[in-house]
Amino acid sequence: MTVRVGVIGVGYLGRHHARVYAELEGVKLVAVADTHQKQAEDIARQHGCKAYTDYKQMFDSVDAISIVTPTINHYSIACDCITAGKDLLIEKPITTTVDEADDLIRQAKTAKVLLQVGHLERFNPVVAAFGPLVQEPVFFEAQRISPFQGRGTDVDITLDLMIHDIDIILSLMPGRKIIDIKASGVRVLTKTIDLAKAWIHFDNGTGALLTASRVASEKTRTLTVYDRDRHMVMDYQSMEIRRYFAKDGAVVHDVMRVEPAEPLKEELRHFIACTRTRTTPRVCGLKGRDALTVAMQAGYEIKKRWEKA
Repeated sequence: MTVRVGVIGVGYLGRHHARVYAELEGVKLVAVADTHQKQAEDIARQHGCKAYTDYKQMFDSVDAISIVTPTINHYSIACDCITAGKDLLIEKPITTTVDEADDLIRQAKTAKVLLQVGHLERFNPVVAAFGPLVQEPVFFEAQRISPFQGRGTDVDITLDLMIHDIDIILSLMPGRKIIDIKASGVRVLTKTIDLAKAWIHFDNGTGALLTASRVASEKTRTLTVYDRDRHMVMDYQSMEIRRYFAKDGAVVHDVMRVEPAEPLKEELRHFIACTRTRTTPRVCGLKGRDALTVAMQAGYEIKKRWEKA
């Protein structure tokens, strides 16, 4: 069965959703929509599909939709798509508020439509290889820093970049509850938080320190996990996992190299498979909501400090 898909929002990331859908076997990219007519028409011309400025016009011809618009529009567009009975992949963060996320989850359940959140790193092959190696984590340290690109500035850095590492760490701590979140951050080039650090504590004593910046001099993407008797560093860019452990009175390490693949293609392939089998996505609405909750709390803590200053 061919799954007919549409993409709402074909800016920097949305155009890649359109490209990947056009490449996937058993999928037909039927339509794209964007408020910028020329942008929609250019992408539609590349892939031989229809272009709209009103996304509702695609509803009669598609089975599933990617929402790749600015976050502030996610909720209203998703409500319309759910009412139309369309399976959804919503780029992260799922919404701008936890209440909106909860409402979308309720609506999707009632309408029996699929709801997946676009946390891309879950589909990075190095993350898939790393997860089974984590045994008894006692501390996490995440670094996700980039030079300024001018994208994603409609939201705080906690929702733009840090939320990726929040989601990964939550996935590595199943069944554990967060009991405390502290955070600090600054504005640099935008009116929102551009640099942030967050300290997270779980109910079993495990801690995490997360750093995110979009004003750094160079790009770094690493997650270090300290287990009981070793520590491991996952490098998202080099696709390597370095494991450090004691041996014969010294610290030694080995390196695991992971074959790269395009995470977006793996993510969209998973979404399409879930629409066919009606199974819960790896990053369902609930998991997207959980990551949003932590990221928003970190942002709240930072802004509370600003008010006191």
